Amino acid sequence: MSHKYTDEINALVLVSLLKEHHIRKIIASPGTTNISFVGSVQFDPYFEVYSAVDERAAAYMACGLAEESGEPVVLTCTGATASRNYIPGLTEAFYRHLPVLAVTSTQHCGRVGNNVAQVIDRSVQFRDMVKKSIQLPTVHNDEDKQYTITAVNDALLELTHGNQGPVHINLITTYSNGFTVNELPKYRVIRRIVDSDFPQLPNGRIGIFVGAHEAFTREEVEIIDEFCESNNAVVICDQISNYHGKYRFLANLANSQEIDLGTRQFDLIIYIGYIHGAYINFHGNQLWRVNKDGVIRDPYRNLTCVFEMEEKEFFKQYCGDKKNNTIYEKCMKETKQLLSKIPELPFSNMWIAKETASRIPNHSILHLSILNTLRVWNYFETQDDVLCYTNSGGYGIDGCLSSFLGSAVVNPDKEHYMIVGDLSFFYDLNTVFNSISTNVHIMLINNGVGTEFKNYNHRAAYFGEDANSFMAAKGHNGEKNTEVVKELCSDLGIEYISASSKQEYLQNRDRWLEKSGSPILFEIFTTDKDESDALRLMNTIEENRSLKSRLKKSKVWKIARRIIKGNK
Repeated sequence: MSHKYTDEINALVLVSLLKEHHIRKIIASPGTTNISFVGSVQFDPYFEVYSAVDERAAAYMACGLAEESGEPVVLTCTGATASRNYIPGLTEAFYRHLPVLAVTSTQHCGRVGNNVAQVIDRSVQFRDMVKKSIQLPTVHNDEDKQYTITAVNDALLELTHGNQGPVHINLITTYSNGFTVNELPKYRVIRRIVDSDFPQLPNGRIGIFVGAHEAFTREEVEIIDEFCESNNAVVICDQISNYHGKYRFLANLANSQEIDLGTRQFDLIIYIGYIHGAYINFHGNQLWRVNKDGVIRDPYRNLTCVFEMEEKEFFKQYCGDKKNNTIYEKCMKETKQLLSKIPELPFSNMWIAKETASRIPNHSILHLSILNTLRVWNYFETQDDVLCYTNSGGYGIDGCLSSFLGSAVVNPDKEHYMIVGDLSFFYDLNTVFNSISTNVHIMLINNGVGTEFKNYNHRAAYFGEDANSFMAAKGHNGEKNTEVVKELCSDLGIEYISASSKQEYLQNRDRWLEKSGSPILFEIFTTDKDESDALRLMNTIEENRSLKSRLKKSKVWKIARRIIKGNK
């Protein structure tokens, strides 16, 4: 029989990446559900396939093969209770640190618990049976495929990561009989580098993207700067990146423009730090992650290397002679030109950020609530020694104020500034009733609605005013009542000032910024329309002027789109 592979993409990815990770030993138990996998490997001369009818015996056999060969071993079984018989052998492998990969094939997960024959729930494993368990659903689109590629790489790397041990893949099949693929496709391979075999940097533009990050030491900044000088690199930042070296590029302004100004495309992105919150628009041909945890994190589905080490150790490996840094020069040139072209903005969070960000005092700490506030304050630079934070971990509105006040309590010698929207402020109001330290400066942007959902480029904007009631939560928290927060502050001993116009804001701004003997709250009353208009103005300093683009912005286009969607 001529050898061909299954047309089920999840199985193809698994078979292909087994080869790329040099895993060749497979123990197959008979069945129907695993035919797509078994039928793809049994004729491929790369693999050594063994047969074991009893899955319990197969798992123990894998332990012996792994122990003596020093190589990972794959198990494959069908549906029903076959996989339950792996439990003793995988437990043995777990405690002996043997790299055994259990590939259990199954039907669609939606059939679990619905009285479908030979379908059992494999979503939960014993803690001392496998190091990691991954579900591999069928592939219907590119996002499914990229997830599958990342997940399979993750599973195969975990076999020998740290303490070796068993890993589980639950491979869903459609029972396709289409063994029609002549040549096994090549898929993206992820490598983990610990202390050697550093890959060569690609030629071209390199972007170091810094997610949420603690304050950098001087040594770390100097090493990153030296790396940038050696490799035509720039450091892509938002406010919570907290990198303030020579090659900082606060990217939101340039990269949010309707057209690409030449600051978005990179040959390589090096990702350090954790979850970011600014939704910066950029693209890298590939992604390298540098973190001492060594975990596979693939937010853009283009990860190829994970470096399990300290950031400074990574950057030291690639420092060398200085080169012309064309990408940094380009980023700075475009940013400077955009800043010089900013039009008159309406009274809004964006205007306030423009007038205030650079005035946040030296050596202070700035907290930004999520989404709209974080976004607009990422358009303008603060001073280099201001540290910035937000709740980017879970990225919810429910604890921004509490996190800020907790930081202020533990750092009484640093002035703390917070910019927060009304929904987030009132959601997290309980902490204000505690004893608040005197180094607290709160700016409350009160537009009586969830502005994020009223911005021109948000999907809720499609609903217009109909978004107010249930999507944008308009009408809650006093609906911009000018006395609610004022009276609360009076009761709690918090100094209160307010503004409803640019003039009033500028009259009170310095009072809010300066150090005083009591906490202070500055309530700013804006409108969601002004907020949206300001964001649009900032994002269209350089706009797409093509006929198609202009048509899409017209009222006629929007009305036509509504009619078409309404008729579907």
